[in-house]
Amino acid sequence: MKLPVVFQHYAEHKAENAHISILEFLDMHYMHGSPIDDDYARDMQLPFKTSGDCVTVIAAAYVPGVAIFSIDPPESNIISPIFYCVPQFLPSNCLSNIWQPPKPVYFS
Repeated sequence: MKLPVVFQHYAEHKAENAHISILEFLDMHYMHGSPIDDDYARDMQLPFKTSGDCVTVIAAAYVPGVAIFSIDPPESNIISPIFYCVPQFLPSNCLSNIWQPPKPVYFS
């Protein structure tokens, strides 16, 4: 809200000294403290010259101590394969008996 005062006060200095630049104006008013001169009261109307112009806001933020992540197992969309066999090609239980390991032979 005090920004227009900067331009008005710069125009006042420009009327007194036509060769002053905006950087020289800002250097004069902000880089060398607040010297008491003829326009001290006007200088104090500029922004950031008094402590009442600054506002400090402190906000507390909640940060959780421990982050917990859970990963759900993927849903299975795979259909188990179904094998179709023609009945005449099904192995017989009897045939499995011939594939037994050899038995030791004891001679007396």
